[in-house]
Amino acid sequence: MSEKFDAIVVGAGPSGNAAAYTLAKAGLKVLQIERGETPGSKNVQGAILYADALERIIPDFRDDAPLERHIIEQRIWVLDDQSFVGTHFRSDDYNRPPYNRYTIIRAQFDKWFSSKVREAGALVICETTVEELLLDGSRVVGVRCDRIGGEVHADVVVLADGVNSTLARKAGFHPEVKAGDVALAVKEILFMPEETLRERFNVGEEEGVVIEMVGKVTDGMMGTAFLYTNRDSLTIGIGCMLGDFKANPNRTSPYALLERLKRHPSIAPLIAGGEMKEYCAHLIPEGGLRAVPQVCGDGWLIVGDSGGFVNAVHREGSNLAMTTGRLAAETIIEARAAGKPMTARTLKAYKDKLDHSFVMKDLHKYRDMPQVFHRNRQFFTAYPQLVNQAAKTLFTVDGVDKKTKEREILADFRRTRSIRGLVGDAYKLWRAFR
Repeated sequence: MSEKFDAIVVGAGPSGNAAAYTLAKAGLKVLQIERGETPGSKNVQGAILYADALERIIPDFRDDAPLERHIIEQRIWVLDDQSFVGTHFRSDDYNRPPYNRYTIIRAQFDKWFSSKVREAGALVICETTVEELLLDGSRVVGVRCDRIGGEVHADVVVLADGVNSTLARKAGFHPEVKAGDVALAVKEILFMPEETLRERFNVGEEEGVVIEMVGKVTDGMMGTAFLYTNRDSLTIGIGCMLGDFKANPNRTSPYALLERLKRHPSIAPLIAGGEMKEYCAHLIPEGGLRAVPQVCGDGWLIVGDSGGFVNAVHREGSNLAMTTGRLAAETIIEARAAGKPMTARTLKAYKDKLDHSFVMKDLHKYRDMPQVFHRNRQFFTAYPQLVNQAAKTLFTVDGVDKKTKEREILADFRRTRSIRGLVGDAYKLWRAFR
C-alpha cells in the first residue's frame, strides 16, 4: 500500500477502537489493522462496561450498542471450601437511566465499535498481521504487514495489540512481559433462559448482578473469580498470576480451577442447567504501576493492555483501555492542530494526560497491592478459612453462649496467625488500600 496515513492503529479491541474512532472523527486519515477475521472474532468473553469511558467517546452509544444488562447489584464474596462470607450493595439509583454499568459480550461489542470506526471514516483492514514497525533511526514511520502490500507509512503509530505487545517488544520499547506481572484468566459463557436468570438473581428483565470472589478457590494462588449475568447467559471465570500457575506445587491447571469453582456449593445452584457455549483463556496485566512501560516515543504511543493499564480494585480493563485510547488520540489531534511533529517531546503530552487522569491516579493509589498480596498468600488461604469458620461459629445455635464463641473465634485467629501476625497483616492491608 503506497499511500501514507496520518495515523495507523494496530489492534481493534476497546483501546484501538477508541483511538481510531476519536482520530477519524476529528478528520484524520486513519488506517486500523486487525489480525482477526473480524474485530472481536478472537474474543469470546463477556465483560463489564462502565458507561462513563465510552460516553466520553460516543455520547449516544446506548442507542444501538449491543448491551446485555445494566448492573444494579454488586456482591463480594470470600469463600472457603464449603461456604462464603460476603457483602452486597444494591441500589435503585442504578436502575434509572442513564445506567452506570453494563454487561457485554466482547465479540459483539468489538464488532459494533468497529462499525462506528468505519462510519467515522477510518479504513479498517482485518485478517492482516503487523509483523514489525518501520523505523527511520529511532523514529517510527509506519508498519510492515504480511498483506496489503507490505509496508505502510504514517506520521504516528498507536500500538493497541494486547498485553504481550510483540511490536513494542521487537522494537525495544519494553522488555519481555514477566510471568509475575500478568494473570491468566479463563472464562465460560453458560446459556440459560432469561426467566431462570431473573428468578435466581432476583432481578428484572434488563437488570444484572456482578459477583466478585476471593478465597480458597484459587488454590493458594493470588487471584480472583467472578460471575455476572448477561441477557440469556452467565459469564463465570477465574484468574491467577501466571507465575503462580508455574510454581503451584499442586500443578493445578486453569481449567481445573474453573471446574472447582463451578462445583463450589455456593456457585453450583446459580449455574445449574447452564449450557456451556463458549470458553476462552487470556492474559491480563496485573503488575501494577511498576510494570507500566514507556508509553510514548518518536512516532508511537502505547494504549490499553499493551501499556499494562488495569485498575487493581475494579478490574476495569476495557474501560481503562478506552480511556487510554481516547487520550492518545486527543494528544495526536492537538499536536496536529498545532503543526507539531510527532516526536517524543510532542507526544509526551499523552503521558501528562494519563498522569492527570484516574488511570494513573488509581495505579499510584494501589501501587503496593500486587506485591502485598503476591507475597502474603495467607489472604487467599488462612483468612478465608478463618472468616468463614468465625461466621459458622457465631451463627450456629448449639447452647454455647456468645462470649464463649467470641473467645473461641479469637483463639482460632491467634493459633493460625499469632497476635504479631495479625497486626502485621492489618498493616499490609492498609498499605495495599491506602
